[in-house]
Amino acid sequence: MDSPDTSDWTALGTVGRNTYRVSDACVDMRRPSRAPRTAALEALPQKLLLDLSRTAIVVIDMQNDFCAPGGWIESLGIDIAPAAALVAPINRVTTRLRQLDIPIVWLNWGVRADRLNLSPGTQHPFNPHGGGPGLAGVVTSRSSEHRLLQSGSWGAQIVEGLVKGAQDIHVDKHRISGFWDTPLEAILRNMDITTLLFAGINADHCVLGTLMDANFHGFDTILIQDCTATTSPDFCLQATLHNVRFCFGFTTTSVELLEGLAPNGE
Repeated sequence: MDSPDTSDWTALGTVGRNTYRVSDACVDMRRPSRAPRTAALEALPQKLLLDLSRTAIVVIDMQNDFCAPGGWIESLGIDIAPAAALVAPINRVTTRLRQLDIPIVWLNWGVRADRLNLSPGTQHPFNPHGGGPGLAGVVTSRSSEHRLLQSGSWGAQIVEGLVKGAQDIHVDKHRISGFWDTPLEAILRNMDITTLLFAGINADHCVLGTLMDANFHGFDTILIQDCTATTSPDFCLQATLHNVRFCFGFTTTSVELLEGLAPNGE
């Protein structure tokens, strides 16, 4: 076959990652090649070499109902200081990752108003005695009202202070794991991502559940320890770190990650 004229071809797909080139006469199914971009970082239980061209970060549940004054967690009398303390280190990490063209994925609870896809078992932790608002129910706090973790509501929005980029990716979830019945895996596969960094709240609930599912789906998983917290007792955090290192991946810190991302670390 003669070589086709490529002057009028159009790209279809995720540019630079998973793309056809098409014309009236031909479809070029060869995906674009991307040279590995190596970063070396300290981690536990072993040091790591990463390909930054196939890496993304998933920031989980950093939203008002869990992290902000007036949110659902604070209305229960639970200290939100551990969540608030994550804003600065997450911003430092995501700012540097954007500079390196590494995708930022914000994965938040955002449930349907009618709760039709929420099983009783999913609803129970948010309304254990049946007398509370429950998911998508009205939460009254500090003389304001909003719908608990309902998609589009104040409670489901990313907490003030976290910097969001125009190219960041936003995914709603309605389970502990962000992989269950969401487009998260399809998005990551389409972007040719193999390695996932994890940050957010709560370490022993949605962060761990999503990280474990990522591991089960074949992704490399790295928990950024000081970008992750929990409102549970400290032993829950320590058990989470142990389980990640022992079974499901690796842990590092924002300092170690940023050092690995420095120009002399690539």
